[in-house]
Amino acid sequence: MKLRIAIAQLDFLVGDVQGNARRVLATALDARDRLKAHAVVFPELTLSGYPPEDLILRPDFLAAAERELQALAAQIHGITALVGFPEQRIGMPYNSAAVLRDGAVQAIYRKQALPNYGVFDEKRYFLAGHEPCVFDLEGVPVGVTICEDVWVPGAVERAAAAGAKLVLNINASPYQAGKAHQREAVVRERLAVAQVPLVYANLVGGQDELVFDGASFVMDAAGTVVYRAAEFEEVLAAVDFVCRDTVEPLPGPIAEPLPEEASVYQALVLGIRDYVDKNRFKGAVLGLSGGIDSALTLALAADALGAERVEAVAMPSRYTADMSNQDARLEAEALGCRFHTLPIEPAFNTFLEMLAPSFAGLPPDTTEENIQARCRGILLMAFSNKTGKILLTTGNKSEMSVGYATLYGDMAGGFAPLKDVPKMLVYRLCEYRNTLSPVIPQRVIDRPPSAELRPDQKDEDSLPPYPVLDAILELYVEQDKSVAEIVALGFPEHEARRVAAMVDRNEYKRRQAPPGVKISKRAFGRDRRYPMTCGFGR
Repeated sequence: MKLRIAIAQLDFLVGDVQGNARRVLATALDARDRLKAHAVVFPELTLSGYPPEDLILRPDFLAAAERELQALAAQIHGITALVGFPEQRIGMPYNSAAVLRDGAVQAIYRKQALPNYGVFDEKRYFLAGHEPCVFDLEGVPVGVTICEDVWVPGAVERAAAAGAKLVLNINASPYQAGKAHQREAVVRERLAVAQVPLVYANLVGGQDELVFDGASFVMDAAGTVVYRAAEFEEVLAAVDFVCRDTVEPLPGPIAEPLPEEASVYQALVLGIRDYVDKNRFKGAVLGLSGGIDSALTLALAADALGAERVEAVAMPSRYTADMSNQDARLEAEALGCRFHTLPIEPAFNTFLEMLAPSFAGLPPDTTEENIQARCRGILLMAFSNKTGKILLTTGNKSEMSVGYATLYGDMAGGFAPLKDVPKMLVYRLCEYRNTLSPVIPQRVIDRPPSAELRPDQKDEDSLPPYPVLDAILELYVEQDKSVAEIVALGFPEHEARRVAAMVDRNEYKRRQAPPGVKISKRAFGRDRRYPMTCGFGR
């Protein structure tokens, strides 16, 4: 016999229990009527969205999820639906999956492996389950697991030992560069022992700092991928299985993994789009300096939201080069975004006059530079308030790591697309975007980066060269290497110590920075949490 299973790789909204349930019902009926599927598999915590965070601590939220689950079960006939939900219990809830069929909840599986590292803190919210769940699907014994269950030995193997000939694994596995390959590798390790095929259904969409890339797949018992969904897109697709003594998936479409630059770019686009739209902003506004970071941010915003929803504001000062003004306008015109020019000189002069009596006899320094940045922040926030469009900050991870940004100035804003993007990757993403259509002038990519806050300023006046800086930052921030270990790898000791000191000293700035899309192994924010007041390493 043949068994047809649909994978619902969808984008759900955290907290919108009723809206998520409506999508589940519509999708289940579509899978039944159009795809003729016997079952449809939804992502982890379908009804609550992922991650629901402290919503899980609210009894009324858990009760709402339970009501919607029961209502869904009563309406689903003619197809089996596997739906993730937070299961209300006396004490702590479970991260569970319900098998819905013939108007009832036929079975419930409770997640056994609860991740508690990186961006995950599920042990704060859930109890771990311990029992396998195997249910009958058209005469085939099918096991259920949830996300982290495939990353460690145990749950998949127990499902197979309990008689499952096929495992359905529902996921909310967030994106980071290269992770799709890692997921398939760990599933292959599980199947080498369990010897059953597996359906891996993953969430897609943006949720605050996290992006979920989808890339759902089906793997046969030998560890061969026979179906793979596209990344960063909603997908409802069916995969057929031939069921005899064993269950064998039939080959289907296999989407090729995206190259790294394309993958990161699409993650940033999706992160911006979902943050703006799910929070009901009318669009986005940003400061366009003529530099490479703001050029990339503008391209990302236009690709995410449409050029008609994006406004760019150039705010030249006495130190702004003519080419910066020209390139900013060219970028906005190439993308079709609305463009404004607001010189900050009147505001800057006013502040200098106001402060002159208090600053008499003191030489100019970074104070005057920061005043310029804060003048710009005020103007941009005014645009944001007046238009209802979110202000996107344009700083990259390299700058945020070492504090090369002005608090309440260029750090002002509601979302930071490049917050987890190192400077050298910014260059690569610009080059990639120009292969799609040339919207970033080549001299923006070629010229030495500068904040243009004083005469002839260059970033390397204050920082190590970006290739060196990024390499040290990856070791110190993402790999937790000590200064001694970094030096042992061949980096100059004075540079390693300087960079580490800047990272540690500027934790207070990052605590006040807007959220941004996580694309690396270790992003600032919920992924890396360091004390602001700290004596270690001094």
